Order: sequence, then C-alpha cells, then structure tokens
Amino acid sequence: MRLGSIFFYPVKSTSGHEVAEAEVEPWGLAGDRRYIVVDERGEPLTAREHPIMLACAARPTGGTIELTGPHADPLLVTPGTSLVEISVWGTPVEVTDCGEDAAKWVSALIGRPARLAWLDDPTRRPVDPAYGRPDDRVSLADGYPLLLTSTASLAQLDDWIAETAAERGEELPGPLRMRRFRPSVVVEGADEPFAEDRWRRLRIGAVEFRVVKGCDRCVLTTVDPATYVKGKEPIRTLSRHRKWDGKVWFGVNLIPDGTGVIRQGDQVTVL
Repeated sequence: MRLGSIFFYPVKSTSGHEVAEAEVEPWGLAGDRRYIVVDERGEPLTAREHPIMLACAARPTGGTIELTGPHADPLLVTPGTSLVEISVWGTPVEVTDCGEDAAKWVSALIGRPARLAWLDDPTRRPVDPAYGRPDDRVSLADGYPLLLTSTASLAQLDDWIAETAAERGEELPGPLRMRRFRPSVVVEGADEPFAEDRWRRLRIGAVEFRVVKGCDRCVLTTVDPATYVKGKEPIRTLSRHRKWDGKVWFGVNLIPDGTGVIRQGDQVTVL
C-alpha cells in the first residue's frame, strides 16, 4: 500500500489543502486545525450548520494565515496574545483571540456574530482518555490527531450508493470526492474495502501510528465541498451498510507514536 494523498485544514471546518508532504507532530499534521471559528459563547461554529464555511480557504503565510472567501477581500490574520477559554465539544480549551478584523471577516462570511481564535499551544488539549494515553494531545480537530481513509473503501461506498439510487429509481450519481470526508491521509492499494477497520498499528514512511478507533460520520459528509449544498448521501447508504452503536462509520482515527515527514507515495505498512 502507499500514501496517495495528504490534506490539512488550517481553520477547522473550512476548506483544506492537498499537499505533497507534511510534518507529523504529536498533535497532528503541522498547521492542521490550529484555528477555529466560535460564537459569542465560545462554542465552535462549523460547516455542519454553516456550509458556506467550506468556501473559506486559509493559506499559511509564515507564522499566520491569509483568509480568502467569496464575500470579502483577503485578510491577513494576526493572532493576539490574550488568552480566552472556549469549549471544543464540551472540553474547555484556552486559545488566543484573533482580533476585531478577523471577527468581522468571519461574521460576514457566516452571517452571524463570530470570532476567530488560534490554539497557540497545542499541548493544552488532551485526547479522550478512553482511547488515548495520558500524554496524547490533539489540536482543534474533532477528537484525534489524524484521520485515515482508503480509496478501496470509497470505491465500495460509491458502488453501494449507485445500488441505492437504482433501487429507488433515482438518477445514478457520480462518484463522491474523498474531500467530502475531510481525511488527513488517504491510503491507496488496500487489499479490500474497509480493511482499515482491523488495523491497530501502521507505519507511513518512517512514522508509526496507533489506530485508536473508527470514525463516526456526521451530516458534514452530506455537504458537497464544491457547491456547499446538502444532500442525502453518503449518510443514507452508510446507514444501510456501516451502521452500529447507533452511528455510521467511515475511516479510522490515528495517534502518532513519533514525528517526521510523510510524503505522497510513501509505503504504508500494517504492523
């Protein structure tokens, strides 16, 4: 197997970037989800409820980012230094506010009061102790440092979606883009679909990872990343074929057991 694609997302729940290589840090890929958009109470605002956030791209520029979107001129963000507390899925995390200009920019994009914050110290947020070790850390990703998906699993899901459409007399859809699932790394050449369900450890290039749990999927996967329009798939079909414990599953979560650079084309070895 080989590493086919690498993605990172500078601002949580906005558009990501495909890159040829990335530095693996203990809390995820370098620069991945260190920024977050929150409401006036410090709760995350995401593309689940505000799909237009996927129209925002953040380009790293030295120690900061430049925001681009369809609603305003690009904005170079300058993170502040004063700490504020937000909540990331119930866990309090201290971050730094990015100031009034950034707040106005993201508020105009979403259409409601919002602020942009930066996780200046990624060692602050622990991984769920049910799946991680006491010293495991994660940036502002939903729960774990990296998400892995495989092209074999997506091909099977596309076949299932086509079968569902045919049964219902619907127009046959085109294949889903992997970007819809917002992975960090995409594996090519797996022996069979969903083989990753059984993996417990793997090596990508020279970096080893623990596979700590499957990834339960939410309504964000139903948003087309090109049009920002919600549909029924893939949740409808995953519910038929990949539903247990009251959730639907696609991909697996990884925690690094080391650091280093991973590159497209690297060998992926199950340990």
